[in-house]
Amino acid sequence: MQSDRHARTGADAASSDPITGRLLDGRYRVGPRIARGGMASVYEATDIRLDRVVAVKVMHPGLGDDDEFAARFVREARAAARLSHPNVVAVYDQGDEDGTVFLAMELIPGHTLRDVIRKESPMTPAKALAFLEPVLSALAAAHRAGLIHRDIKPENVLIADDGRVKVADFGLAKAVSADTQHTATGGVLIGTVSYLAPELVVDGRADARADVYAAGVVLYELLTGTKPHEGESPIQVAYKHVHEDVPPPSAKAPDIPAYVDALVARATARDRGLRPADAAVLLHQVHRVSSALADGVREDPELTADLAPFLLHPDSGELVATEEGGRGDTAADPFDAVEMAALLAPSAPREHTTALERVAAPPRPPVSTRPPAGPARPSRSPRPARPRRSRRGPILLVLALLVAAAAGVGAWWFGYARYTSTPSVIGLGQAAAEKKIEATGLTADLGETAYSETVPAGKVIDTNPDPGERILDDGTVTVVVSLGKERYDVPKVAGMTEDQAQDELLGAHLSFGTSIGRWSEKVPEGTVIGSSPKAGQTLRPDAAVDLVISKGPKPITVRDFTDKPADTATEKLEAKGLVVEVAEESYSDTIDEGNVISQSPSSGTLHRGDTVRIVVSKGPELVEVPGGLVASGVEAAKSKLEALGFVVDVKESDAYIGLGYVYKVDPGSGSMAPRGSTITLYLV
Repeated sequence: MQSDRHARTGADAASSDPITGRLLDGRYRVGPRIARGGMASVYEATDIRLDRVVAVKVMHPGLGDDDEFAARFVREARAAARLSHPNVVAVYDQGDEDGTVFLAMELIPGHTLRDVIRKESPMTPAKALAFLEPVLSALAAAHRAGLIHRDIKPENVLIADDGRVKVADFGLAKAVSADTQHTATGGVLIGTVSYLAPELVVDGRADARADVYAAGVVLYELLTGTKPHEGESPIQVAYKHVHEDVPPPSAKAPDIPAYVDALVARATARDRGLRPADAAVLLHQVHRVSSALADGVREDPELTADLAPFLLHPDSGELVATEEGGRGDTAADPFDAVEMAALLAPSAPREHTTALERVAAPPRPPVSTRPPAGPARPSRSPRPARPRRSRRGPILLVLALLVAAAAGVGAWWFGYARYTSTPSVIGLGQAAAEKKIEATGLTADLGETAYSETVPAGKVIDTNPDPGERILDDGTVTVVVSLGKERYDVPKVAGMTEDQAQDELLGAHLSFGTSIGRWSEKVPEGTVIGSSPKAGQTLRPDAAVDLVISKGPKPITVRDFTDKPADTATEKLEAKGLVVEVAEESYSDTIDEGNVISQSPSSGTLHRGDTVRIVVSKGPELVEVPGGLVASGVEAAKSKLEALGFVVDVKESDAYIGLGYVYKVDPGSGSMAPRGSTITLYLV
């Protein structure tokens, strides 16, 4: 139901958006809107000249009427185009068509770091620094080129589907030079309040250390899942940036090492003199911390003291003194809510001071020094001449005041009056959030739902724009509702092939861990027996699941039992799960009775249930010694015995006289003798 509603609202928004469908500059065919910010919206578009898909960023209607703001918007293209870095979104083109100011830039299919924070925060320090490192690499390249970003936040960090990290939206970047150190916005504060450095709040001055501060806040959010300073209004949040330190992440995640706390404290020091000079320096410090984490270092007092923005006692780690010059208080000059509100007005045109020329008084006539002609008149106090009043001065003054008032009213209207603050509805239910938004005159739009580790299902986890950001009075606030913790059940994969099981795991938003082979008498080789964890267990997304794969029946090495007792052979083979079959019993002149004459197979490997056939010996075959041999000729007797399988041995008896007849047979006729045994004939 929610997906249908979302589809309908998305379609309605596309059909009602006047930008969608336009052909800008005769080149860019604008498609659906994919993002919306406080100053501009981003659309997917097709560059029909080069036949490629790009992102087109279009300034909101009305803002293009402000020449100074439009010029700043155009400077985004020039600033970003100067950067050629793998972690910076490339800007291709810039144009202005009938007041529609736009930029064409690289389209990054994927998601933002904000989506990662919603799903995976709080995360381990190693993982958080892995996300921050490419961001700092991009900022370091910008700082080397003399550019600062001024609006680092998770929404401006894009993560492509292939894992590349890109920093986007250099729309607030400005060249840093000796004559442009003051705010380029004429006193109007630009940036997202949750990530603003204190000096930007107080006097609008920005250098590379403002980006360092914002990166430190992003790191805190990755580590804890929350922003360091919260408030119902941008004024409250900005006030906290000026007057309160960013708390240590370990206050919410106790397992975080002290040197990671020190890294966050260094990057977010309120006194910018205590921060790293630029992103390159912070990147070097991040590498040191990442190396310590990779080595499994839990405590490193030296690294902690080196990173901490204040001097720490080497033994206790407690604050003992500040660095030379003191910590400094960026907010030494307090300001009131009215001043803060003026600072936070989003991209209002600069209110120029009207120069009022001083109206000079009319010239007085020169006084003559000559004596009067003729006799002096009676002394009478002459009445002073009434000077002639000029009407030119008051008229010019009134006109100047009217012009100044008109300019002030215009600036107030275009820069502040028609804007309101996005109400904070995070943590409210969907219905309550929509009611609160609509009560302020804004339109509530249900965005895509998202999972959250910290916000219960059905509650709001984010809005676009963020709470406290400025938005047009009739603007739309997109609400992101939590689906709760993202969890998936391990699917049943038993009986599948390994490839099928891996596809099933990926389809269930889980990852394949490793294959575990296991012998199985029942499951064919290559077939999945089960998984670890078992099917039905609930896991985090992308959790690794091992597959137990059948290696088939376990092979059994066959031993040769030839000339061994058949009973022993049968016992040993059956103990291994083999079946013993006595093929036959046979006489053997060499194998004792009851022993194995032969075995098939006699070597190699078999599997449980296979058959081994043996031939068992019945011992030698016994043959009766025939009678009638005594008194017969030796040759006749010999032939008869040999025909029965006997071996004949002829000897002379003690009574031998040379006749050649059999006198005696041993063993005697009628006895049983093994075939092949020797029969002795004694001659007379």
